Amino acid sequence: MRISLSYLKSLVILLMALILLSSNSCKDTTSNSKPISKNNDALFKKYNLDKITLPQGFTIDVYAEVDKARSMTLSPNGTLFVGNRNGNKVYAVTDENKDGVADKVYTVASGLNSPNGVAFKDGSLYIATISSILRLDSIESKLNIPPSPVTVYDQFPKDGHHGWKFIAFGPDGKLYVPVGAPCNICEKENPVYSSITSINADGSGMEVFARGIRNTVGFDWHPVTKELWFTENGGDKMGDNIPEDELNHAPQKGMHFGFPYCHQGNVLDTEFGKNKNCSNYVPPVKNIRPHVAALGMRFYTGNMFPAEYKHAIFIANHGSWNRSTPLGYDVTLAKLKGNEVTDYTVFASGWLRPDNSVIGRPVDILQMPDGALLVSDDYNGAVYRISFK
Repeated sequence: MRISLSYLKSLVILLMALILLSSNSCKDTTSNSKPISKNNDALFKKYNLDKITLPQGFTIDVYAEVDKARSMTLSPNGTLFVGNRNGNKVYAVTDENKDGVADKVYTVASGLNSPNGVAFKDGSLYIATISSILRLDSIESKLNIPPSPVTVYDQFPKDGHHGWKFIAFGPDGKLYVPVGAPCNICEKENPVYSSITSINADGSGMEVFARGIRNTVGFDWHPVTKELWFTENGGDKMGDNIPEDELNHAPQKGMHFGFPYCHQGNVLDTEFGKNKNCSNYVPPVKNIRPHVAALGMRFYTGNMFPAEYKHAIFIANHGSWNRSTPLGYDVTLAKLKGNEVTDYTVFASGWLRPDNSVIGRPVDILQMPDGALLVSDDYNGAVYRISFK
């Protein structure tokens, strides 16, 4: 059978079109996501994780690269959401094959005013900007094309100083939102300053839960007692060793933790502490070193780590910024007996080098369903995974 030349040309064109169509159908057309490299050895070297010291049996790896990664929250389905203080975006991170290394990072919000805090409830992502709480509904089904934010509440102060927020839903179903002091050390008439507030998920019922708190960027509830614990950053420009950052316990509403009158539970402020007494305020459970910038903290409830870590508190210390000898840049561990800290030690270190150079700054802690810990680092734009074998 003779086949004409024109027929052969038509056949070739058809085959090329089919190949092109098949190729295009396999492309990732997502415009706001990027794949994560699975080459952990390269990422391990990139972020100098060989210099990080951990207790025997623990390992650290890169879970994801996330620009300026700050506060974190996890959905029941395992989607990690990451806020951003110095940028304007919020990210979603997915590990689709559950191998402990993220597969994709999606941008789910942008153009926001310091969207540091993130929380998740009933399928919606809540985002804290400087003055407002926003909500992205049904977000996990819309990671490729995220919805426009819905404003839940927009009456928080607009001060940038200590205005960035860590947020989380408490056991009572309310969203807890801190409002830092708009200064280093000052006294303001508006009672919402220097506090932790709470609001209903729909934005109603805002009230002050705890007062006298200079700035907290991390808190969690005890897994058994369901009582609130939080870190607090002490004042600056009072010397290298005063005041210390604090670990505090707020078992009930209405407690006052001393700021601006009393620092670290036992040091009266030279200006605002006149005619005051530190014994009139709630003291810290533990002073946790001066100017370490204690931020994110979480109770450990998983089963991956040895039993001695159960219900202990992991704290991310961002590191001092104006201390003559730098301090912090690590993850510490507080072990409790009842409401007392019985042991306080450094768990992960090495981001502050012996020559005082810095190679990383921990921000937040988050436990994964398998019991591994995630640690965000806004200095490197990374989220690390600490596991135990």
